[in-house]
Amino acid sequence: MTIRTARPDRSQRFQPRMHCLKKLEGIVVEMQDPQVGVKGSDQKLNVTTIPHVIAGQEIITWIANKMKTPLEEAHVFGTMLVAYGYIYPLQNHKKLVMSNDTSLYRFQTPYFWPAQKWVPEDSDYAIYLAKRNIRKKGMLEPYEQVHYNHLHEWLNHKWDFIVMQATEQYKAGKERKKADRVVFDCQERAYWIVNRPPRQTHSALDCGPERLIDPNKDEKISFDEYRRRNIFYQQAIMRSKVKSSVSLGALVKYITTYKNHDAFLAPCLPSNPWQTDNDSYWTLNMRRVDVPTKMRVERWSFSLFELLSDLRGRDDFKIFLKKEFSGENLAFWEAAEELKWGTASSMSTKAETIFKTFLAPGAPRWINIDGRTMGLTVKGLEHPHRYVLEAAQTHVFLLMKKDTFFRYLKSPVYKDIQKKARNPEPHNFSPNQLEQNSLNRGVGIHPIILWQQEEEEKAKAAAASAPVDVKAMMSKIDRKK
Repeated sequence: MTIRTARPDRSQRFQPRMHCLKKLEGIVVEMQDPQVGVKGSDQKLNVTTIPHVIAGQEIITWIANKMKTPLEEAHVFGTMLVAYGYIYPLQNHKKLVMSNDTSLYRFQTPYFWPAQKWVPEDSDYAIYLAKRNIRKKGMLEPYEQVHYNHLHEWLNHKWDFIVMQATEQYKAGKERKKADRVVFDCQERAYWIVNRPPRQTHSALDCGPERLIDPNKDEKISFDEYRRRNIFYQQAIMRSKVKSSVSLGALVKYITTYKNHDAFLAPCLPSNPWQTDNDSYWTLNMRRVDVPTKMRVERWSFSLFELLSDLRGRDDFKIFLKKEFSGENLAFWEAAEELKWGTASSMSTKAETIFKTFLAPGAPRWINIDGRTMGLTVKGLEHPHRYVLEAAQTHVFLLMKKDTFFRYLKSPVYKDIQKKARNPEPHNFSPNQLEQNSLNRGVGIHPIILWQQEEEEKAKAAAASAPVDVKAMMSKIDRKK
């Protein structure tokens, strides 16, 4: 590692976590106290005696006794110390976790602590990789080799200087004692594992993009910037606000409405399948079950969105609309959903079908929307995209929400499904029964099979609603004769 004399200001990068890092450092310093800290000892590692080595289970036990926490929480806290680089493993550098066994660890020197605000620059990492390449004679780890090749190409203009620095540091390291050399190599490698982790590995030091504005620097604001800010503040003052009492009342109403349908607040009926290994709950709440449960039917009355999100509720809503002779709005809404979430290859065909069925003059299922929305929608269908029907779909949804939905809740169709709905009794399994259920649990229905069944039902419904060609049917009958 290149020794620096001037420290760049990295306070703004660690500013949100500086208080947390200072607390961690205080605990790490206390752990290294010779009187009340974790007791270290000399251990042999690859025929080399390493001083001040501690086992993972000793660290976890010390944390649990110090903080009066369970071993599981102490284990998580120890893993956090390893992830931030305050403790590093001696045997498996890639896994920045604390193992609750006899795995060997050492405390990182304060020079490499995150709060020291060193910037892990590419040139320093290139020197480290070049030095490691010399020591290993070209046998780097795969991810290190990728970084090495990338930095060689990126810093090609000063690669000779990097190799010279790496060579000098390698020669200086050979003059140290073997134990000190191994310890320093482990410390340096642990630092770069934290700051330059392997690909597809999470780093605890990731904090998002670097800020381009220094918070300690005096910002020069132009006249135009002041004018834009004044306009923004004036618009913010004039914007209508919702009283906190109104918003809190709406939140309380929402929680009161949904509390019995939240699996965290109310039990699942007849039982939670993840706990009892009994899949009755899933069987009773299949997507298109014949007789739904009372809880499911009750949820349909909360809002039109809840009703349309449930395929079983949507089917029941279609029955009501069919009796009211007003099913074109829901049919258009479903067609718009298919266009929005369908494949790109069929987008033009679906848009043309929707135009001929719902929007064209004299269409068989013409929908009643205002002229402005109709004009924008028809013009947008000339070059269709996924959200070309967004305005018309929203207009139709609001029409159904204000009128049709409330008539459906008062209709005999909804009241009849409420009477037929099931109310399953809760399961009271003993521990022996739960164990037996887990042994005899059957194979569930695969989502692909459910999707295929839905596609078959859609195809049958489309074929049933299509006009019948009488001449073709008569010709088939004549052939059979």
